[in-house]
Amino acid sequence: MNAGFLLDPRLAADTRPVARLDLCELRLMDDARFGWLVLVPQRAGLIEIADLTPSERTLLWHEVDRAGAALRTVVPCDKLNLGALGNIVRQLHVHVVARCEGDAAWPGPVWGNGAAVPYEEAAREALLGRLREALRDTR
Repeated sequence: MNAGFLLDPRLAADTRPVARLDLCELRLMDDARFGWLVLVPQRAGLIEIADLTPSERTLLWHEVDRAGAALRTVVPCDKLNLGALGNIVRQLHVHVVARCEGDAAWPGPVWGNGAAVPYEEAAREALLGRLREALRDTR
């Protein structure tokens, strides 16, 4: 199922693993300004959502919903942003971003807005733990 899959080096550098789901690897964007998850389908050569089979597309959206529910549980927000841009990193990945009015990029997009502020290690590990716990409750 994962034969030939390699995580894009830019995603690997900018994110930290949260969990392996049925289709996707769920990762935390290492930018403390935003609650920001990235789902990466574990299939080689994917660029567009349309590259997935119909059943994989259904599973992807189920996993996006799970990730969003977990994120909203641990990072209160006014709006949840979803995106699958791929203009810079072509490998198919879906962003799930918790947004609050007045956050560092509000009301614009988070992409390309200022420099990322990496989590302090203890804060990142605590958030990862809360996300993993919330994911168990979204099955």
